Amino acid sequence: MSSDEKPDGRPAAPRSLAEALRARDDASLAALLRARPDLITPVPTDLTQLATRAGTRASVVRALERLDRFALQTAEALAVAGDPASYDELLGLMAGDDGDATVAAALPRAVATLREQALVWGGDDRLRLVRTARELLSPSPQHPSPTGLGPTVQEATAGMSPGRIQELVAEAGLPSTHDAVSAAAALTALFTDRERMAKLLGQAPAEAREVLSRLVWGPPYGQVTADPAAHLRWLLGRGLLLPTAPGTVVLPREVALHLRGGRAHRETEPVPPPVEPAGPTGTRQGSPQVVDATAAGQAYTALATVEELLKDWDEGGPAVLRAGGLSVRDLKRTAVALDVSEPVAAFWVELAYAAGLIASDGEADERYAATPAHDEWRERPAADRWADLAGAWLAATRTAGLVGGRDAKDRTLAALGPGLDRSVAPEVRRRVLALLAALPAGTSPDPESVLARLRWERPLRGPQQEDDLRSRLARWTLQEAELLGVTGRGALSSHGRALLGAPEPHAADDAARTQDSPDVPDTPGDKLPVHHRAAPAGAPAGTVPPGPADPQARAAAARLLAPLLPEPLDHVLLQADLTAVAPGPLQRPLADVLDVLADVESKGGATVYRFTPASVRRALDAGRSASDLHAFLAAHSRTPVPQPLAYLIDDVARRHGHLRVGAASAYVRCDDDAVLNEILADKRSTALRLRRLAPTVLAAQADPAALLEGLRALGYAPAAESAEGDVVITRADARRTPPRTPPEPVPEGPPVPDATLLAAAVRAIRAGDLASTAPRKTPGTPPAPGELPRTSPAETLATVQAAVLTGEALWIGYVNADGAASQRVIAPVRVEGGFVTAYDHTADEVRTYPLHRITGVAELADD
Repeated sequence: MSSDEKPDGRPAAPRSLAEALRARDDASLAALLRARPDLITPVPTDLTQLATRAGTRASVVRALERLDRFALQTAEALAVAGDPASYDELLGLMAGDDGDATVAAALPRAVATLREQALVWGGDDRLRLVRTARELLSPSPQHPSPTGLGPTVQEATAGMSPGRIQELVAEAGLPSTHDAVSAAAALTALFTDRERMAKLLGQAPAEAREVLSRLVWGPPYGQVTADPAAHLRWLLGRGLLLPTAPGTVVLPREVALHLRGGRAHRETEPVPPPVEPAGPTGTRQGSPQVVDATAAGQAYTALATVEELLKDWDEGGPAVLRAGGLSVRDLKRTAVALDVSEPVAAFWVELAYAAGLIASDGEADERYAATPAHDEWRERPAADRWADLAGAWLAATRTAGLVGGRDAKDRTLAALGPGLDRSVAPEVRRRVLALLAALPAGTSPDPESVLARLRWERPLRGPQQEDDLRSRLARWTLQEAELLGVTGRGALSSHGRALLGAPEPHAADDAARTQDSPDVPDTPGDKLPVHHRAAPAGAPAGTVPPGPADPQARAAAARLLAPLLPEPLDHVLLQADLTAVAPGPLQRPLADVLDVLADVESKGGATVYRFTPASVRRALDAGRSASDLHAFLAAHSRTPVPQPLAYLIDDVARRHGHLRVGAASAYVRCDDDAVLNEILADKRSTALRLRRLAPTVLAAQADPAALLEGLRALGYAPAAESAEGDVVITRADARRTPPRTPPEPVPEGPPVPDATLLAAAVRAIRAGDLASTAPRKTPGTPPAPGELPRTSPAETLATVQAAVLTGEALWIGYVNADGAASQRVIAPVRVEGGFVTAYDHTADEVRTYPLHRITGVAELADD
């Protein structure tokens, strides 16, 4: 009979978490490592080390924080139950004396989740909460239990004198006992007996019952004076209140459970709250076509806004603060330029940064500017450009909503600055969109119901905070999705659904049925493509792992959005008041030239451009001639070129380049010396400190750029020239940063391992466990569990050579070149040159080991 079996042949109950893990199959171990990826970094050497790591405080805290509300309530109930506790005892704490069918139906799933994540082990007759989890969740004066329960009678009377305990027993009407332990046990038996307890409380004064009602749901501690009132003396005399410190009393756990009807929680939440549609009945569901059209319009506006931002920063944007990021003044200027509020401007700036379209140039006078990737992005179709922005937003950990807030050191958080990464942001964004995807098409959710659902899936441990980070992230997600065009009128659009990788809902009743079932995810997570389905085991239903949107999902979203976006136009309407009207989006070459030739006066359904002397000069500076501009306008205008516009172009072109500015420190030259005389006579040119070098040349004590701006301010149209005397052509896209990569999202803890890594890790753990638990024929005292065998080099060599002849397997301790120690089971094949070649059962392959790195060797037992 094996030591792992009972006399009747049934498997023996596990005596530790390591034994419970050893009894699991490979699929169950892989599910544990997937749910708690911190356990696999690095890969444990055996199951004992895995169990030890699973019980560390940091790992248990992380696992508890990823439980849904009902699973966490189940763990909290186990923390106040006996150790071990039976399943029936746990059910009584969750459902109460009267029972609850919904709780009873949901409890097996919660227990299975706790078991899968190695927070609970043992059979249904001996459920054990991991010791660290019990310490975290058990009641204590310093850390009250979320259940509101206090210590047991045994714990509360631990420091009480034996005489006082006997007095409590006598006052409660119980026979005296021989020791304090049995006296506490007698009180416990009384308080857990429903009939006797009801009879005792029936004798209590009304004021005493009122005191108990105030303490029953927690906190269980109260204050009393040195001379308590009669009703308090009645409670203290019978142990219904027990002193814990001078002036402080506590309600024992057994008494509170009786008053609660056996329930550990005031309210259990076995079923996730549904996501409710917004608006009154009859107006909750809109037309999917209207939603898609609204979202597409907003997507077009988002592209136009980002392009406007990039154009504003095209030749060099604001300076980078010493601590990093944008100054408050520069953010305000950007908001004015984009005609949006400052929080919205921060969102667009951070989005462009996350997409890799802007970055700092890295110069000594560091400034923000467009990246080379911006030029490639601008040439792509509009739908593809939107998909790039939406995918970057979905995966970004930088959170624009934090801009303007304060960090832990009370410093203002700046846009594009440090301190904005929140690793949970991608997960919250995906989860919010997944909840929207579960609603019927065209239906917008009630935001508060979305927040309530998220709080159920990831409840806060400790006091509930209305403004917790996940709730703020969810609110920002709803706002940003609308700004970006992922949603329209609050409902998820078709292209937004495709970006998430979710299928179209087929019927509203399917979604309703999904939300009403506690065992079925209310999101299409079970219908997602394979690359979206690998959620951590035990994670909230429908959770998808954070990460960049899949390229296939981006392509699908772009295909759905493309027909909804307006087609770019190849023409404008010129008007006699020196304006041009673009009745829609313009094709890229036309838009680029028009942006240089004219200034945007107003935006909307149609964009109005205004031609000014400065804008025409800008086009001439970019290398265009007057004839080029006339031909361009004639080719792209559906109306004749107005005479005032033609005159404006000719007049500016006639004067353009008449003055030449070059580098001496700086100089001005002009073939017409009368013009230079006019400049020298103008008092406004005093700041330029000009002096004549020749009849046609003036020198200035200012750099060429300042001289150009100064002369233009005087009403002239100078042109810059090179050292060779050629006109310098300035283009709008001259300022670019060196090649930059978009900011990498900051992961929330270790990444979820893929199937290949999980299979290799499980295999290595199994092999290491085999090596560490295999019976051995070790002379003398065998090594303690986890320690390597120790033999002398001569003994090692002799044992290995003997195993080559007999073909027996050996257990060895081995230290590799990096100093990592491991235990292995090998079958030696050959020994020569200081190396042993053997079949390694641990790695399932033939390997060669240096003998000097083998710490010791032992033969395996015959069985």
